[in-house]
Amino acid sequence: MLNTSVILSVFVVYTAFIFLVTYITSRKANNESYFIGNRRSLWYVVAYGMIGASLSGVTFMSVPGWVGETGFSYFMVVVGYWLGYLVISFVLLPLYYRLNLTSIYSYLGGRFGFTSYKSGSLLFIISRLLGASLRMFLVVNVLQIFLFNGLGVPFFLTATIFILLVLLYTFQGGIKTIVWTDTLQTTFMLIAVVMTIVMISDRMGVGLGELFKRVMASEYSNIIITDFSARNHWLKQLLSGAFITITMTGLDQEMMQKNLSCRNLRDAQKNMLSFSVVLVFVNMIFLFLGATLFLYANEAGIEIPVLKDDLFATISLQYLSPLAGIVFLVGLISAAYPSADGAITSLTTSFSIDILGINDKLWSESRKKKTRLMVHFGFAIVLLLLIGMFSIINDRSVIDKLFTIAGYTYGPLLGLFAFGLFSKKEIKDKFVPVIALVSPVICYTISSQSEVLFNGYKFGFELLILNGLLTYTGLWIIRKRQISTNKQQF
Repeated sequence: MLNTSVILSVFVVYTAFIFLVTYITSRKANNESYFIGNRRSLWYVVAYGMIGASLSGVTFMSVPGWVGETGFSYFMVVVGYWLGYLVISFVLLPLYYRLNLTSIYSYLGGRFGFTSYKSGSLLFIISRLLGASLRMFLVVNVLQIFLFNGLGVPFFLTATIFILLVLLYTFQGGIKTIVWTDTLQTTFMLIAVVMTIVMISDRMGVGLGELFKRVMASEYSNIIITDFSARNHWLKQLLSGAFITITMTGLDQEMMQKNLSCRNLRDAQKNMLSFSVVLVFVNMIFLFLGATLFLYANEAGIEIPVLKDDLFATISLQYLSPLAGIVFLVGLISAAYPSADGAITSLTTSFSIDILGINDKLWSESRKKKTRLMVHFGFAIVLLLLIGMFSIINDRSVIDKLFTIAGYTYGPLLGLFAFGLFSKKEIKDKFVPVIALVSPVICYTISSQSEVLFNGYKFGFELLILNGLLTYTGLWIIRKRQISTNKQQF
């Protein structure tokens, strides 16, 4: 097991490297650099870096952990992701580039009106604040247990250090910096996963070929679940993956901000399509790692943690060589930073442009920069307070429910954009907040009572689709009778 000084050294050296990249990329940065990277980002750099942004710290530990209960069934969600990326590439990206958007929610303003625009932005802000702070809490908690507890540092100070570091390396360069730091972090994350598989293979005394055969012959390799009442039925997983991608990538300011930093639509599409293919293989490597961890644990007599997400950390830090522990920590830190840096930058962008309206021509560049920095710092404080709140709750079941609720807010975004794209009707704009509030509440109620209402049926990720349909239906109810004359916004 690694001692505290080694763990601390790994953390410090890695962070110093991040700041070196930050210094190089943020020189001569301005407001346009922060928001859209001056639209000069190289598409293949963005595509590669988005892997790290998509695979957060929670994914780094949870996807291998899920294998213990659901096998490889998550892979059908990943296939669905690929279908969703096709929709983003050929439907949403052309729209965003044609309208020359910096904040994607400004589309809702042109299509429906002021209230829809603000509602869309606020839905994103709430979703991202809850989701990002929960992801950060789970990762910071691991660092606290294995590093800062040994140094006698309280959790809130650990969280403060983490947020402060992210704040410092993003406040100047914004998306221009994040494109490159995500690339660095993706590299270390993938190296960590591959090296862990190799080291476990060596510890088990088998080659990678033999390990592959064992994994595929094990109970963990099952991809297709045919029980329709199960949450992970293959068709549910496939459709859910597609809609999760459309909403949580295509309708998410954080993910789209990186795509909009590309030089043109063609480059953004190349980025998205290449990224979608690579992500399929990367997720399969994570699933393979999960099966490897469980096989090794069973063979070595290692007790499986109650929370299976902790198995990766437990084996790497307590049962393998010190090198394996270092590799895991580097991978975890690499997964942690993208969860925070992209969140703070996208939240700052959405709030500054959508809520404060700093893109207005009346705003001077100096006033824009001052306001942006204040908003950036403000969101860092809010995220820190939320992380502190989750540490006080410290109840995994409660946290999981909050994480689920955070996902519900993407349903109204799905319904709003779908209605805008596939209907020519105008709506009574002032009623949109009511629809956006009622739809998630109905979904949560249905989900909690689904086994009683639908003869044992359990909702999985497909609840997002229902949420979007309810929102679409609500918008249809509040439609105006005349046809929209704002056709250039479609």
